[in-house]
Amino acid sequence: MPSPTVTFFRSTLVAGAALGLAGLLAGCPDKKPKTPSCDGDKDCKDGLVCVDKRCVQCANNDDCPDGKVCKDNACIAKPQCSTDDDCADGKVCKDGACMACASDGECGPGGTCESGACNRPKKCSVDEDCADDEDCVDGLCQKPWQAPTADGPSCSLETVYFAYDSDAVAGPERDRLDKNSQCLEKEAKRNVTLVGHTDASGTDEYNIALSERRARAVADYLSRLGVDPARFQIVPKGETEVTGSGDDKDRRVESKWQ
Repeated sequence: MPSPTVTFFRSTLVAGAALGLAGLLAGCPDKKPKTPSCDGDKDCKDGLVCVDKRCVQCANNDDCPDGKVCKDNACIAKPQCSTDDDCADGKVCKDGACMACASDGECGPGGTCESGACNRPKKCSVDEDCADDEDCVDGLCQKPWQAPTADGPSCSLETVYFAYDSDAVAGPERDRLDKNSQCLEKEAKRNVTLVGHTDASGTDEYNIALSERRARAVADYLSRLGVDPARFQIVPKGETEVTGSGDDKDRRVESKWQ
């Protein structure tokens, strides 16, 4: 029979080996299982296809179910849009989703953002593609006196958003107004209409007053940055022009060139 000393020594070795093995297992991160190899689609299971000797979900969009597209050999949800032309109701395509516009600059050449919807001129190739009182200018149907010229605005003005029942200009929105101030400095001869809006909460009278306070808050902020307040026209719209994109997008002040 082994002596107590030998028995203790063996037990210590076994315990140490067990701890070492556990440490190795714990130190090895989980590895992603390898993709099954293949020579053809017949070698793949569960509807997978063979691409570069690997079984994957798809080789092209035809391999994916309706509502999905193939990207990096995986079927993913199909984006709502890829360009603005895929969006209806004047919305713009942002990160694969159709969303309300926030400024004229998002609406392309000759376009304006009106209550979250882009009002864009019709595309054309020749004058005959346009209405009788319009000409085809730079691929867009425009009235001759409205066609873009070299002395048009060189920058666009951003929309400013507000918290619920508030007319205070929040921190992130001040950055937008700082940019607007710089734009107004470049276009020193142009005046601006500040159009205030609210969401649908509250009475008509209250919302008209709130939308006016919001527009005046924007005018006051820009005035403190050095913009002449005489250049502003205040127009309160209350809840009459909601965007349809949520209350947070309705609570806004739009800046429009006159």
